[in-house]
Amino acid sequence: MDFDPDRVAMQDATAQMALLQFMQAGKKKVAVPSTVHCDHLIQARIGATADLQEALNKSHEVFNFLESVSNKYGIGFWKPGAGIIHQVVLENYAFPGGMMIGTDSHTVNAGGLGMVAIGVGGADAVDVMAGMPWELKFPKLIGVKLTGKMSGWTAPKDVILKVAGILTVKGGTGAIVEYFGEGAKSMSCTGKGTICNMGAEIGATTSTFGYDESMERYLRATGRADVADLANGVKEHLTGDDEVYADPEKYFDQVIEIDLSTLSPYINGPFTPDLATPVADMKEASAKAGWPTKVEWGLIGSCTNSSYEDISRACSIAEDALAKA
Repeated sequence: MDFDPDRVAMQDATAQMALLQFMQAGKKKVAVPSTVHCDHLIQARIGATADLQEALNKSHEVFNFLESVSNKYGIGFWKPGAGIIHQVVLENYAFPGGMMIGTDSHTVNAGGLGMVAIGVGGADAVDVMAGMPWELKFPKLIGVKLTGKMSGWTAPKDVILKVAGILTVKGGTGAIVEYFGEGAKSMSCTGKGTICNMGAEIGATTSTFGYDESMERYLRATGRADVADLANGVKEHLTGDDEVYADPEKYFDQVIEIDLSTLSPYINGPFTPDLATPVADMKEASAKAGWPTKVEWGLIGSCTNSSYEDISRACSIAEDALAKA
């Protein structure tokens, strides 16, 4: 089928070839709002200041090229150090009911704000920026019904960790995953973003949530009250119909139900993101499988889990471990 996405987002590593191709299209401006975000060429190694300077030294020519081309063709440019592409998009550009493609597999993060956001290759982005339709084989639909409410250390991330254990790394291939139910409404917008972001690990075309009050709060908190007002005016069209959710088996190709009240924290891996083990069972599972249990290094924060809600949990665990070391 042919689609007409509303936006395009590109990260600095893949934007280079995409923009070189777009320059050959003979267009004066991009056909849809588009942005370039310089974050992938920054290696997290020593610390923010030193790592940023090293990236500027090594990739100075690339950043200059991306900025100059962006300025020429009306593309938004986010310079090195401006933030992680997916979080910048969520805070500034994502909106309920919109469709976006991005040259990164984790573009799907914007599903946390009710978008249909899909990771693509650079050539696909060029088509859309040049004003051509974007072609996609119509995906299957997987519904994840969330009931109950999380408590304790359980976080939204644990939802997708469990889903990954159910569907495996290939179970979402060629499918859109839609989360719904009262449990979905109880989650924060950034929590929803984390779930959608990690849908890439199960091969999903994209993941999304219906518009709700948590998204409205997030839009207003990020200075987009006008978008929230517009969304409220058509909110019945920004989520599934009650009759669909009442009998999801008729609508979805596959339905998974998760009770958040009984969901416990998970650890996935090692070696594969679909090896899901409850934290409570990790000691026994590690001993049985012979996994190493000494933690020597840890990275807190990523494009996948870039909200303070998520990072604060990891920081708390790290601080507690250090205090007891």
